[in-house]
Amino acid sequence: MDDADDTPIERRVGEVLRERGETVAVAESATGGLVGSLLTDVPGSSDYFDRSLVTYAYDAKLTELAVSRESLDERGAVSEPVARQMAAGVRDVSGTTWGVATTGIAGPDGGTEAKPVGTVYVGVAHAGEWGSGESYTSVERHEFDGTRTAVKGRFARQALTDLLAALTERDGV
Repeated sequence: MDDADDTPIERRVGEVLRERGETVAVAESATGGLVGSLLTDVPGSSDYFDRSLVTYAYDAKLTELAVSRESLDERGAVSEPVARQMAAGVRDVSGTTWGVATTGIAGPDGGTEAKPVGTVYVGVAHAGEWGSGESYTSVERHEFDGTRTAVKGRFARQALTDLLAALTERDGV
């Protein structure tokens, strides 16, 4: 195992963002601020971390991130379109290079057959230069087992893992 594997994900994300002079903002639902907390555990994170908006309620997603009422009504908060809109919304509202979003079901109740407890959608949005056509948003669905607290921690670390994957993909690594 190399040294990078032993480095906490929040530190690895911070190193890449700092090296590139890029910034990140986070929109959190199920994680309730844990992604922002992990990012700010790293000394000097103010170089690249802008904000974390905890938009737990439907109204908060609508008013703070411009998530459409149609997406919330038709698909529910825990869905691909909502994660996509949350990530793009926090990126655009904050004016950062990257936006990351989490929306999921931490449990112990609230799951369904289609969306069991432990389901999370992680959105990652990148802002390309104006006119470049390089802006994009991707969403991944993940499922984890465990207690509410454990699942929330896994959701938060997965969000940073998905962000790091997008960062390294852009580098061609």
